[in-house]
Amino acid sequence: MNGVEAEGWLAGLRRVGSPNCDERPPGMQVRLIVVHAISLPPGEFGGDGIERLFTNTLDPGAHPYFHEIQALRVSAHFLIWRDGRIAQFVPCRLRAWHAGASSWRGAECCNDFSIGIELEGCDELPFEPQQYTALTRLVHILQQHYPIEDIVGHADIAPERKTDPGPKFDWAHFHHLLASSEA
Repeated sequence: MNGVEAEGWLAGLRRVGSPNCDERPPGMQVRLIVVHAISLPPGEFGGDGIERLFTNTLDPGAHPYFHEIQALRVSAHFLIWRDGRIAQFVPCRLRAWHAGASSWRGAECCNDFSIGIELEGCDELPFEPQQYTALTRLVHILQQHYPIEDIVGHADIAPERKTDPGPKFDWAHFHHLLASSEA
C-alpha cells in the first residue's frame, strides 16, 4: 500500500471489482471511515463467502445461510482478512453500499461521504493483531488523501440495526496504534 491512485484504487492492493457501487452525489467529499465486521458463513473465517457476496456470485447451495442473503447487493471499499491481507472492492471515488440507512452528526446516508472497511470477524471473537496493524496502515493512507473527520463503527451510525464491529473490537487499542504511528 503506497497511496491512492487517481481513480481511487490503492496501489499495491489486490483488486476485486464489485458491481455494488455507484457515483457519489456531486460535490460530496469523503470525510468519514466506517469500520464493519463480517464473517460468512457467520462465525466462520477463511472462506470466499465475503468476496462472493460483494461480487454477487454467492452460491446459495454452499451453505444454508447463503440462501437467506443471496439477493443482497452490498459491498465495502476494503476487506481486511484475519491474517491482515487487504483487498479493495470499490475505488474510493465511488460510493460503496456498506452502511445502509445511517446517520452521522445529523447527515443521513453515510454511504454518500464515507469509506467502508470490513474486518473479517464477528461480535463474539477478538480481532487479530495483524488486522489492527493493517487497519492502522490503511487509515493513515486514507487520512493523507481525504479530509477524514471521524472513524466510527457501523453500530455508531446505525445503532438500531447493527452491532459491528462489535464488543470485541478494541477501539482504545486501535486509537493508540493510530496515535503512536503518527509520531
